[in-house]
Amino acid sequence: MTPVAQPPVLGGPCPYLSVSNAAQAADFYAKALGATEVMRMPPDDKGRYMHIHLVINGGSLMLADAFPEHGAPLEKPAAFILHLQVDDVDAAFDKAVKAGGKVVLPVQDMFWGDRYGQFRDPFGVLWSMGMSPKKS
Repeated sequence: MTPVAQPPVLGGPCPYLSVSNAAQAADFYAKALGATEVMRMPPDDKGRYMHIHLVINGGSLMLADAFPEHGAPLEKPAAFILHLQVDDVDAAFDKAVKAGGKVVLPVQDMFWGDRYGQFRDPFGVLWSMGMSPKKS
């Protein structure tokens, strides 16, 4: 088998999420967060994806379906938040919620100076968005 050329991984640490339906998650992230898909391996005979590579806000995000028979069961996401720093948090947050995200913390001015909010996506992943105050 000839190796497949992989696109470069962008940004710092790259989250690799195992979700209940990687193809649907990729579609949601495109609609809600403006994700660009750069790589998708073919699905297995059960329609599961081992690898989907997205770029969101200049950084890579990897997705896969659960493969319990190979030691990768589906688990409820916990103890982390994926954060996006954006230029217009109100518009970006509204877009994510309209696409199906559920508000956890509405966008508001925070004590550290940012406008900030949190939402949970349809796959259980908690996201935050922030926008630093404009400097004059």
